[in-house]
Amino acid sequence: MPSGVEMVYLDQALIVVNKPAGLLAVPGRGLDKADCVSAHLQAIYPDAQIVHRLDMATSGLMLLARGAEAQRRMSAVFAERRVTKTYVAVVDGLPAADAGEINLPLIADWPNRPRQKVDDRLGKPSCTRWQVLSRDPMRSQTRLCLQPVTGRSHQLRLHLSAIGHAILGDKLYASTAVASAAPRLLLHASRLQFDHPDHGQALDLASAPPF
Repeated sequence: MPSGVEMVYLDQALIVVNKPAGLLAVPGRGLDKADCVSAHLQAIYPDAQIVHRLDMATSGLMLLARGAEAQRRMSAVFAERRVTKTYVAVVDGLPAADAGEINLPLIADWPNRPRQKVDDRLGKPSCTRWQVLSRDPMRSQTRLCLQPVTGRSHQLRLHLSAIGHAILGDKLYASTAVASAAPRLLLHASRLQFDHPDHGQALDLASAPPF
């Protein structure tokens, strides 16, 4: 698979790939942003349609549907929150608790696109659950398991930054020191769990973080 895109699951209805950091999910504006996951997949499977996206800087599991009907059904699965998405991140600092939940409403920061911002009045309800996997007191860094209940743009990155634990390598929401502490954004979509839209079989797909 070109550009480091790794096939994880394939059948007549679904495609799940492991997206490398630095590759767009869908084409951006301009010819220089045409290289993306959807283009690579559609060159091989012309019926492949995007169901959900990952940020360019984020690596990990990304799902596509094969054909309009499969896309409609899987989009409903995501919209109705019948899919469990799990991420792994390495963040700055040492959270005092071992687990928690972040509930901060988010909205696009239009003058500073593509940034998002917390807005208590106009923001959409957004919820992220987190759990400590390990702490590194020497570096003042923590590895977290993250489960977004909602799926807002940049939700994990902004929520963690807002509570004082920005993700290492985050050039949008972290301080200069934290952004330069890693060669890439240390955020990986590590697990997808959902029932197959055709036959209802439970799927549990995993991808180990490359960091």
